[in-house]
Amino acid sequence: MFVFVLIKKRTDMKHQVIITKRNRTNHLISAISLFSIMLFSCLNFAQELDSKDKVGVFHFDEEVIDYGYIAQNDNGVRTFKFTNRGRAPIVISKVKTTCGCTVPTYPKQAILPGESGTIDIKYATNRVGAFSKSITVISNADTSQKKLRIKGNVIAKAVASTH
Repeated sequence: MFVFVLIKKRTDMKHQVIITKRNRTNHLISAISLFSIMLFSCLNFAQELDSKDKVGVFHFDEEVIDYGYIAQNDNGVRTFKFTNRGRAPIVISKVKTTCGCTVPTYPKQAILPGESGTIDIKYATNRVGAFSKSITVISNADTSQKKLRIKGNVIAKAVASTH
């Protein structure tokens, strides 16, 4: 009986040693897998940050231009001035307005980092009354659709001279 117990204990220990080796191998594989996933995630995140750093960034002097009171049929042209504060050129692909009474003129060439540009907006001042119009600048900048606004009040010529 003593020999049987001794043999049984040796067999159990041998089996336990094999299980322990398997556990160590599994832990090692898990640790290497986890490390690999973390490494690739960090590299991917670093590439995303690097590509985000290389975009154009609009900085407008004003995002809302208030005409105040303006006489009917007066010059309705106003200018939005901006600077590219990013690290890549900005290309404006389109400037949309909310109606045909607002006509934009914008640069077609790329605005390089550090350079400035202008967007002219001509509002048709032939209609009397208050107005508020939205302008959407579509570009490759960090904010692909930048909203600008003009507002004011067109008054009749006779009233304008007394105002």
